[in-house]
Amino acid sequence: MTVLAFVIGIVLLVVGLAVSIALHEIGHLVPAKKFGVHVGQYMVGFGPTLFSRTVGETQYGIKAFPLGGYISMSGMYPPSPAEREAQAAGTAAPAARASGRFFAAMVQDARLANEETLIAGRDRVFYLLPVWKRVVIMLGGPLMNLLLAIVLFAILFSGIGVQTASTTVASITQCVLPADTTQTACEPGDPATPAAEAGFAPGDTIRSIDGTAVSTFDETSAIIQANPGRALDVVITRDGADQTLTLTPVLAERPVYDENDNPVTDAAGTPVTQDVGFAGIGPASVLTPQPIWAGPQAAVENVGAVFGIIAQLPVKVYQTAESLFTGADRDPNGPLSVVGVGVIAGDVAASESPILNRVAGFLGLLASLNIALFAFNLIPLLPLDGGHVVVALWGGLKNVWAKLRHRPPPPPVDATRLVPLTFIVVILLVVMGGILIVADLINPVSIFGP
Repeated sequence: MTVLAFVIGIVLLVVGLAVSIALHEIGHLVPAKKFGVHVGQYMVGFGPTLFSRTVGETQYGIKAFPLGGYISMSGMYPPSPAEREAQAAGTAAPAARASGRFFAAMVQDARLANEETLIAGRDRVFYLLPVWKRVVIMLGGPLMNLLLAIVLFAILFSGIGVQTASTTVASITQCVLPADTTQTACEPGDPATPAAEAGFAPGDTIRSIDGTAVSTFDETSAIIQANPGRALDVVITRDGADQTLTLTPVLAERPVYDENDNPVTDAAGTPVTQDVGFAGIGPASVLTPQPIWAGPQAAVENVGAVFGIIAQLPVKVYQTAESLFTGADRDPNGPLSVVGVGVIAGDVAASESPILNRVAGFLGLLASLNIALFAFNLIPLLPLDGGHVVVALWGGLKNVWAKLRHRPPPPPVDATRLVPLTFIVVILLVVMGGILIVADLINPVSIFGP
């Protein structure tokens, strides 16, 4: 059953990824059609075509491997100088393939492929659009991923909620142990905890402490920690009836946690502790819906985190490759391939958590994946969307500069000249992706720890 759940998790992740890619391409498709650009194809995935249907002038289809997608727009690149001269003279443009140099041949192939998209004429082409329209088309895809992530985070945080400690007692620690002990069970002679002495039991719900009503475990914990050695009247609800217990917290050394419930350490890596009141009450976790702005806020925070990873991507990938040979644990906040994300999705689905918690984990994973798609596609390098935005903006700057100098408008920026750079970028992305895939297979990151 666990294996089946693991497979279901991976399948759901693949479906979610395909939907995310489909929406990304719709973000390009809708403004392109709105601005009159001829779109010949809208495809989700790569490889052999599994299904396609032509509606109007556009062929819509799904391919075998849902790891990307594309729309085919007419005239992504302007004609070469030779082609422009041929058009002006009313003659046929030279169609011979460049020979000799490898990159020169690639540039010529890109131009020939671009020419093949001009089946609807040269007046419905991408490169002739105003700069702002080209930017809108290219940013439409990443923005769709960002909007989808915001929706998913909103469902996660405000619809389902986040795990928070409640005032309901889940467990009672039976004895007081030092903060740095490795002991896991009580032994004869260990002092009983105040909660055990007071008669607390799992399932009790704390209503008030020392006359102060409490609604969260943080409020409960704050009162207990601030009152070591003082007898406190605690009103609880047990089996539908209220009763009062007397709790006297003891002074104990306990670890300090930050706002994310992670242990605080000093410069030497030693856990920081403090002396506070201690009772020995373990709270039950419940899903608590958050304010409606929590989802967008989480999306923005994730964008910042992903951009931080991207800025260090070569270093992070090198460290990941190094871990393959050293066997060191991988950075849990480092980059993952789609294989690694799939493994985590399988782990979430196969966990023993309640179904709603697993749904929440999957939604969070898919939302984070869309944040990654948003941020990654904004990298200002071709063939990514950010690279096309930079080309459009550069052309706009050239036009502004020409106007300021009272010169005629310059020709459109010929992005085919950047094909060699694009080729190098693609090779680097493939290499880094390959390293991450191998690492995710051999030394995967687990959300449940080692």
